[in-house]
Parts: sequence; C-alpha cells; structure tokens
Amino acid sequence: MTVMADIEHPADSGPLTVHDLEGMPDDGRRRELIDGVLIVSPAPGRRHQKIAYRLYGVLEAACPPEYDVLAAPFAVHSGDDTELQPDVLVGLDEDFTEKDLPASPVLAVEVLSPSTAIHDLNTKKAVYERLGTGSYWVIDPADPTLTVFELDEDGHYQQVAKAAGDEAVELERPFPVRIVPRELLGRLG
Repeated sequence: MTVMADIEHPADSGPLTVHDLEGMPDDGRRRELIDGVLIVSPAPGRRHQKIAYRLYGVLEAACPPEYDVLAAPFAVHSGDDTELQPDVLVGLDEDFTEKDLPASPVLAVEVLSPSTAIHDLNTKKAVYERLGTGSYWVIDPADPTLTVFELDEDGHYQQVAKAAGDEAVELERPFPVRIVPRELLGRLG
C-alpha cells in the first residue's frame, strides 16, 4: 500500500477531503481516506477477488430485508475526511444512498493482500471501531482463515471467532450465517 504523492494538492492546503477523491483518476486502484490521509492500494489479486465475491453471495443469500450487502468499490463516509471501501459491507437498507453509505456499516469485511494487511489489521480496524461498526471480519486468503471481531459493551473490538480451512463458523451478527473459509475460494481451494 502506498500513499499518493503525485496528486494535485498543495502541501500547505491541509488534509485531503472526500471531495478531493472525486477528481482522482479511475485507474483500478482503491483510494481511501482516513482522517485526511490518502491510502492507495493496487488492484486486488485473483484469490482476493474470488473470496470477496463468494462471501458476498453467502451474505446476500442469508440477508434479511432490513439490510443490504454490497461489494467494493462502494464508499462508506464519515465526515469530510474519511472514506473507506471495505471489500464487502452490510448496512441497514435505510442508511444507504445511491452513491454511498454515510452511516456506519453493521459489518465491514476486509480480505487481506500483501499490500493492505497492516492497514486492514490495524488502521482500518481502529476506524471501524471508532465508527461503531458492530462486526469487523478479516479474511486471510493464503490459509484461508476468517477472524471475526465484534464490539463489546465498551465499544472495543474483541475477537469472538476464528475458522481456518474447512472449519465452519456459525455467526449471529449481523444476522445468522455459516461460513467455511475454504469454500470461499471455490475452484481455487
């Protein structure tokens, strides 16, 4: 993951805003803004995409009508200085606009890549915790492994489940769903 240095934004003009993202090139890279700092990720690989899209299908099939499931790229906004694009997200249907989710998702999922792992496991996890996102899932496609974090009563993430390979995990939040990490790889598993 790299921070862009070649954008037209004077160094003395302050942090970037969500508005600044709109003028950036559509070159296949994911651009996210965390507290005014631009994070740029390269296009994801095949295993990453296979897992994200198959997980989307599992969640969509289990999703009750009061929620909606979307896959990246789709923006989650918090103010003018933060825009995240989780690989898969679940939000209350009533909170979505046609353009973005200007409220906290109920679930954000990140599939790790070599270039994003540190940010996904630390920076983005902390931002979702701060936003009050009830569940945060991280999937390592190498194993594959699913790690599930949920907010506790104090608003801090606690690991509540972990499943690897052919292990199944039955989750209740944000709605009942069964996940087997290796099945998310499809033919690649």
